[in-house]
Amino acid sequence: MPIYVFKCGCGLRFEHLASFDAAAPGCPSCGGETRKIPAGFSLGGRADAGLSKEQMPQTWRGTYDGSREYVTGLRRQWDRRQRLEAKHPELAGDQRPIIAHEGRYHDAPLRAGDPIGGAAGHGHGHGHGHGHGSADPPAAPPAAAKPTSGSAGPAAPSTSD
Repeated sequence: MPIYVFKCGCGLRFEHLASFDAAAPGCPSCGGETRKIPAGFSLGGRADAGLSKEQMPQTWRGTYDGSREYVTGLRRQWDRRQRLEAKHPELAGDQRPIIAHEGRYHDAPLRAGDPIGGAAGHGHGHGHGHGHGSADPPAAPPAAAKPTSGSAGPAAPSTSD
């Protein structure tokens, strides 16, 4: 059974599940007579917001070497995406500037305000501590015992027979 749209003389518009030949239902608000009105149609398929800024081609090769038709299509798609993001800001995603996008940040770019991952102060991502300016200075070797003034130095071991 399809859903039909009905309108009452009081101005109320509502939907109702009914068979094709069923009588029009009464108005849920005033109880008056209703009539069937044309309803909008829908097409099957999936809603798509288009490519986000991160998904847009970033290189000349990504635009098929600057193909005029492809670039024009991208420009139109990007304009539609901008209008949609203006209406629905939750689609815009993270708008912070990207600081790093190569190397280990290829899949997840480093954005302004993000903590830098890896070992403290390292930058190459492994924490085995081989002294790239770590916060703790290396421990000094233990100092050897120094002779005091008035003594001739350490006593030589004595042997007894």
